[in-house]
Amino acid sequence: MIVWLASYPKSGNTLVRSMLAAYFFSNDGVYNFDLLRNIKQFPQIALFERMGINIQDEKEIIKNYIRVQESFNKKESMQFLKTHSYLFNIDNHAFTDLNNSLGVIYMVRDPRNVVTSLANHGSMSIEESAETLINIHKFGNILNERKNDQTRVYMGTWGGNYNSWKSFKNQGRYLIIKYEDLIRDRDFVFRKILKFLHKLQGTKFHIDQNKFKNTIETTSFDKMKNLENEKGFFEAKTHLKTGKKIPFFNLGPKNDWKKMLDEKIRKKIEEAFKKEMVELGYL
Repeated sequence: MIVWLASYPKSGNTLVRSMLAAYFFSNDGVYNFDLLRNIKQFPQIALFERMGINIQDEKEIIKNYIRVQESFNKKESMQFLKTHSYLFNIDNHAFTDLNNSLGVIYMVRDPRNVVTSLANHGSMSIEESAETLINIHKFGNILNERKNDQTRVYMGTWGGNYNSWKSFKNQGRYLIIKYEDLIRDRDFVFRKILKFLHKLQGTKFHIDQNKFKNTIETTSFDKMKNLENEKGFFEAKTHLKTGKKIPFFNLGPKNDWKKMLDEKIRKKIEEAFKKEMVELGYL
């Protein structure tokens, strides 16, 4: 069964995936980038092509989301899938269902910090990034231009993405993780994540202390930034204008909207997402 690692882009998904990959897919909890390959992203072009679905037809792709999940879902075991999609229902076609989904770990980050991080990652201005958060509902490659391995992603707005995944709350299959809490106390938050996973599986809670310790130590922002500098990171993008690789691990915890964000953009984001930001304690 699938455990979704869901988030709006640049909200801590890679950090949580890295910690889970180190803990579950290594012998000793020591992290390296290759371990991330154990946690696939969805939607992925290859999954649809394998089933003979026309990847240039967006309607066909959306119509077959659940069918594709059924094709690789291992009902008897837990598997992680990363997504930046919102939990949509487009033309009566759902993103997923409870027959395929065991639960969701949802990562959220203050949108005033997301906006600057997304601008850097997406080769855009802060103004364009704010427009994306507030109004853009989908992103990704045009399907007849194979620029990456993902189909178009329907991410929704920042607030829409966050609100959509809360529907798993009603099933007791939802855990929300704030990026800020993860940075402040990774031991506590990661323990909380592991407890949630045991609860989903109905198994007794147990921690491998050595793997836990190594996971925490080797997935710090500084360690991963140094690793990217030494070996490169396969998820890093290329700047659209300069052609140079954009550092994936850029500012991390040092990304502070109080120092970096224009007042007009700050107000625009706060007005657009006041309800959600108050609910999350960001306002």
